[in-house]
Amino acid sequence: MLQNALNIIELLLSATLVTVIILQSKGSGFGGIFGGRDMLNPLHTRRGLERTLFLFTIGLTVVFLLVSLISSLVSI
Repeated sequence: MLQNALNIIELLLSATLVTVIILQSKGSGFGGIFGGRDMLNPLHTRRGLERTLFLFTIGLTVVFLLVSLISSLVSI
């Protein structure tokens, strides 16, 4: 039961994480997806919504990692 709940949470987190990452690179075209935009301007400062989205991505990644670790420990 707990394993099923963790799997569903992990699935939802992964889908949300992919969506948030795509939203970050949406304004920069295909170059941003592969790192092209960041290579041209390494001193870019994130502000406003871009910074919030960046911090949300970091937090979501940490939560995803923790849920994955807990899920693997519960299955043992």
